Amino acid sequence: MSEKMELRKFVTPEIITGLDARRLVGRYISHFGTKKPMIVTDNRICNQNWYTETLEAIKVPYVVFDDVTENPKDYEAMLGSKTFLDQDCDLIIAIGGGSVMDCAKCISILVTNGGNILDYEGVDEVNLPGPPLICIPSTAGTAADVSQFAIICDTLYMVKKAIISKKIVPDLALIDPVPLMTMDPYLTACTGMDALTHAIEAYVSNAQSPLTDVHALEAIKLLNENIEAAVQKGRTIDTMYQMMLGSLQAGLAFSNASLGAVHAMAHSLGGFFNLPHGKCNSILLEHVIDINFDAVPDRFRRIAEQLNILADFSSDLNVKEKILKRVRSLRENLMINATVEIEQIDENQMNRLVENAMIDPCMVTNPKKLTKQEVKAIYERILQCFK
Repeated sequence: MSEKMELRKFVTPEIITGLDARRLVGRYISHFGTKKPMIVTDNRICNQNWYTETLEAIKVPYVVFDDVTENPKDYEAMLGSKTFLDQDCDLIIAIGGGSVMDCAKCISILVTNGGNILDYEGVDEVNLPGPPLICIPSTAGTAADVSQFAIICDTLYMVKKAIISKKIVPDLALIDPVPLMTMDPYLTACTGMDALTHAIEAYVSNAQSPLTDVHALEAIKLLNENIEAAVQKGRTIDTMYQMMLGSLQAGLAFSNASLGAVHAMAHSLGGFFNLPHGKCNSILLEHVIDINFDAVPDRFRRIAEQLNILADFSSDLNVKEKILKRVRSLRENLMINATVEIEQIDENQMNRLVENAMIDPCMVTNPKKLTKQEVKAIYERILQCFK
């Protein structure tokens, strides 16, 4: 049987894109018959005009839960679900970046399934769908607004855990470029590189399909063409719209094809050191491409084309070097360092980093089966002790 005829599924929420899409939230919550929605957000965006305008479109009483931090924690999801139930809410509106949307998904799981959020780590471990969920992203990167992934920090073991289930695909994504105009340049850079990593990993994933390929390739093209302009002081709403579309396309791809070693290692690294997810991906991407290339060289040739790299008559080695040069130059132009500065790390801690990366669900769909020694070698290259 042809590889292209293998059984694959593709899930997606209802998606509305375009200028001022967020203002439609009032119309759409009426479709759900909600009487009291809960807004899940973080207090860093509450003073933005676009956020105030979004709330003004909600014509029913609502509750605000804004106790969400970067790299959302297990106890934040538990507190959010308690607030939802105590206040008799019936719908969740996530307004913010990936941390907010991931936390909102975890809250929705707990509202209907109970228990501890870490009980649902892995693939298809969620039994019951949660209350209706509407996502309004404020960044262009995580694509949590369209994916069946939620990432939550296990605070006891200091590692990010992945929950993957179609039960947590949002009901509606209102994807508007206006909130993106208020992102600071470094956040724009990190989230944009996160989106690029999604697209590249989805395209080389061993669970890819013709449907996911279309979205992954278009995302790579859009992000490559716009990410550097997106961090400039004079960026335009059109540039941010293209970034938004790139993130969306990447999200549709990875949500259905899964990811790979970059994300597996980033989840372990970011959870242990409480680092921004996009930063971790940016630093790890070139190292994982280097080690994965020989497993699927033809796929990396297509990626090279989307990165505007001429690859038709080049050797595989030359194509790999050109891709690595482009990814490295992107990271450098976006002012993202090549290493992570840490105070210290001992052998036991390094082993924990490696073990957590190896058992992450994203490692399963990496195109090459990595050894512990290979994963450890990458960590050793990117971790720089300043003591």
